[in-house]
Amino acid sequence: MTTLRLPGLVDVHTHLRVPGGEHKEDFATGTAAALSGGFTCVLAMPNTSPPLVTRTALQGARQLAQASIRCDVGLFGGASPEHIDDLAALAEHAVGLKIYLNDTFGPLRVEDLPTLQACFDRWPRTKPIAMHAEGQSVAVGIGLAAAYHRPVHFCHISRRDEIELIASAKQAGLPVTCEVTPHHLFLTEADAHRLGPLGDMRPRLARQDDQDALWQHLANTVDCIATDHAPHTLAEKASDNPPPGVAGLETSLPLMLTAVRQGRLTMARLVELMAVNPRRVFGLPDQADTFVEIDPDARYEIANHALHTKCGWTPFAGMQVWGRVQRVVLRGAVAYDSDDPDQMAQPGSGRLVPGNDGR
Repeated sequence: MTTLRLPGLVDVHTHLRVPGGEHKEDFATGTAAALSGGFTCVLAMPNTSPPLVTRTALQGARQLAQASIRCDVGLFGGASPEHIDDLAALAEHAVGLKIYLNDTFGPLRVEDLPTLQACFDRWPRTKPIAMHAEGQSVAVGIGLAAAYHRPVHFCHISRRDEIELIASAKQAGLPVTCEVTPHHLFLTEADAHRLGPLGDMRPRLARQDDQDALWQHLANTVDCIATDHAPHTLAEKASDNPPPGVAGLETSLPLMLTAVRQGRLTMARLVELMAVNPRRVFGLPDQADTFVEIDPDARYEIANHALHTKCGWTPFAGMQVWGRVQRVVLRGAVAYDSDDPDQMAQPGSGRLVPGNDGR
């Protein structure tokens, strides 16, 4: 068996559903899924119930996380028109500010210019701003980056016109970065028809031409591969009003390793997209003596029953992939071993980012 060693991976876009959605996922199950997928640090989104828009809500979520996380976790604060005065206090223990310009599952959406201006005026320049922006909202985000001379990170870019606009902004020297998801790289609207509610997410799956554009820009314009891990139960997906979102923490690395096997990107570029750049973009601390061992020659079928995520399903079930996570070491301790379930890191052994001192 061939073994390759990668640095610990970072997912900058994860929904761990705490507080309020623990029946879908919680900090212990979500970080178990992260470790089994090769991620040693994940950044979780604020559209929880209640949303993380105040210092009190964020500190409550951090306390729950500290007792349960198996790998390192940072929590985003959320932008909200009703809580603009809370931004300064919120920033102290948030890894960044998330602004939703388009549809989101939850109450967070910013539709007015005064709130956007206040976010850019009041959010500390030492902390990043991430945006859910689709279509022309991407142009709004780029304009704000230019007007305020501060970095903006665009989440889950999925369309040709969006990625080409970001490429043009980068060529003009504007401080913008972006991420794409494996489900937008490997699934299209044709799969959405096949999968039904299990293929529904935001942004929605796009045309083949849009997917082709993402792959074309993967070598330069794209900064990060992010999972947008957004678990929902099968019962919720089968309901009359199925919520959008799919799990992704355990399938992202195998999918990207398969792309390496197929010659669609290099292993060095995979490491940049899933480890190096996420730390750079979000200013994350290094994790000493931390690495992931993979078997790149392992070929297998993705199966729902093998998942650690609480929701227990993936739209990629049945797909043949190359590359299996064998072992994860976090700060010198074995945090995951595919051959020994007892080696899973214990709840509470992970660290919060930023630390309790706010750094």
